[in-house]
Amino acid sequence: MPPPRPLRPLRCLALGAVAAALALALGQAVAAPVLDREFADPDVVKVGGTYHAYATNGDGKNVQHATSRDLTRWKADTGDVLPVLGAWAVPRRDLVWAPEVYDNGDGFTLHYTARDRASDRQCIGVALSPSPDGPFRPVGDGPLVCPAEQGGAIDASSYTEGGQRYLLWKNDGNCCGRDTWLYLQPVSWDGTRTTGDPVGLIRQDPLQDGDLVEAPTLVRRAGHYVLFYSADDYGGDRYRTSYAVAPALTGPYTKAARPLMTTETLSGTVRGPGGQDVVTGPDGRDRIVFHGWRDDPRRRVMYAADLGFANGYPVVRGSKVVYQAEHALVHHAAVRDAPSASDGRAVGGIDHADSHVEFTVFAASAGEHRLSVWFGNGSRDGTGSPAEATHGLTVNGSPAGTVHYRHTGWDEWATTETTVALREGWNTLRLSKGAYFAELDGVEVA
Repeated sequence: MPPPRPLRPLRCLALGAVAAALALALGQAVAAPVLDREFADPDVVKVGGTYHAYATNGDGKNVQHATSRDLTRWKADTGDVLPVLGAWAVPRRDLVWAPEVYDNGDGFTLHYTARDRASDRQCIGVALSPSPDGPFRPVGDGPLVCPAEQGGAIDASSYTEGGQRYLLWKNDGNCCGRDTWLYLQPVSWDGTRTTGDPVGLIRQDPLQDGDLVEAPTLVRRAGHYVLFYSADDYGGDRYRTSYAVAPALTGPYTKAARPLMTTETLSGTVRGPGGQDVVTGPDGRDRIVFHGWRDDPRRRVMYAADLGFANGYPVVRGSKVVYQAEHALVHHAAVRDAPSASDGRAVGGIDHADSHVEFTVFAASAGEHRLSVWFGNGSRDGTGSPAEATHGLTVNGSPAGTVHYRHTGWDEWATTETTVALREGWNTLRLSKGAYFAELDGVEVA
C-alpha cells in the first residue's frame, strides 16, 4: 500500500510520493553491462521473441545493431543496418547518432541523426526497411526535422497514443549557445512526414540539468505521462538520467527534484548513466536500458535494469535513495532540529520500550537489498565510557535482526549497513528501541 504521506528522501528527493530503491540479489540490476562494448544511446524494440538494439555509430558502422532473447545475453551484428545515409547528410559515420526504430505496420522505421549539408547542423532523417535487421534505406529529399536556427535536432524517439504517432526530439541548442528543449511533434504513422507543429515540453535548468537536456523517452503509467531524459555532459560523471511527469500529453511537465540515476546513486559502478530507453522484458515487466562507462568515457557500454512505477513514478533497481527519518512514521519519539543532519532535522528520543521509526520504501523488484542507516550515538554506559547502541529491525512486520551503532557523539552522523529482503512494491522497515539511545537521520535502501 502507498505511504500515508508523501516521502521526502534524504539527499535524493523524489517527485510526489515516490523514491527509488535498489535491489542487488534478484532480478536485473546494473552491476555489470549486458553488452560490454561501445554501444551508446541504445534503443530497443521487440519483434516476436527477439529484442533488437540499435546504437550510435561505432565499430565502423553508421548504426550498430545487436539482438537478444532475454535482454541479458546479446549478439552484436557484424553488418551496418544503415549502410548509406540520405543524400542530404554529410557522409561521416562519427556524426551519426541516437537511432530510433519501430514497427510501422508495413515494415520498420529508423530515425537517425546526421549532419545536414545545407545548414551544417545535426538533424533527424528517416530510413525504412522491411525487416528490423535492415538494411534501412533513406527516404525523403532532406531531413525530417532540422530547425537550423535552433541549432538543429537530435535524439529522435517515438510515442503513440490514440492512433497517432508522435516524434520526440531535442533541439541541439548547446551547439551554439542556445537553450535546449525537448519537443513533441505529430508525424505520419510510418514517421516519414511531420503532420503538425512541435510542442515544447521541458528545457534545461542549469541548477538541475547543467547546460542541456536530451534523449527523451516518453511512457504513460498509472495516469501519469513520464518523460525520461538525460542531462549535462555525456563525457563526464555529471551525465545522468532524470524524469518529469505531467497529467496530459503536452504537459505541463514537472521535473523530479533529483535525478533518477547518477554516478553517485549507482555508487560509481556505472558512470554517466544516460541515453535511456524503456522496454517490456520477457516477464512482462518494464526494463530500462541505458549506456554508461567505468574507466573510459569514450567507451559507453549498455546496461539494463528492472524498472518499476510506484503510483506512476519511476523506480530503478540499482539506483539508491535515502529516506529521511523525520518523514517516516515516528512513534513515542520526537523529531528535533539537528543542524548537522542532512536536512537539518533528525529523530531522537527513541528511548521507550515502544519507541520506533517506520519507513515506507518501494522496491522495483524483490530480493536482497543493502540497508544503510544514518545515525548518531552519544550513549555512555554506567561508567561513563562510550557505549554501542542498537535498534531492533523488522521488515514488513517480521523480525530482521539487530542494527548496531558505534559511538559517534551526539550530532555526529555516521552510517552502518545490513542486508534486508524486500518484496516487489511497497515495504515497511521499522527500527525499534534497543540498547542505549541512538538517533536517526535517515535510511538508505541500496
